[in-house]
Amino acid sequence: MTPIPLNLRGLKCPLPALRVRKALKGAAAGALFVVECTDPMAAIDIPNLMRETGDAIERSASEGDLLVFHIRKAAA
Repeated sequence: MTPIPLNLRGLKCPLPALRVRKALKGAAAGALFVVECTDPMAAIDIPNLMRETGDAIERSASEGDLLVFHIRKAAA
């Protein structure tokens, strides 16, 4: 399955988390998203969202101002 890119650069809290939630809601189980954010609050908001939804962050990285999350949609 090809990773689904989500470019959320420039969006401020709470928009990155809301966009990730919307993308996950419409995705098939096992879908992988590569989420790119520049809002520093995403480092808190995205992991909290994953605890709430039960989906998983497989990998996260910080590259300067860019935060990158690899998020896997959980099985239904």
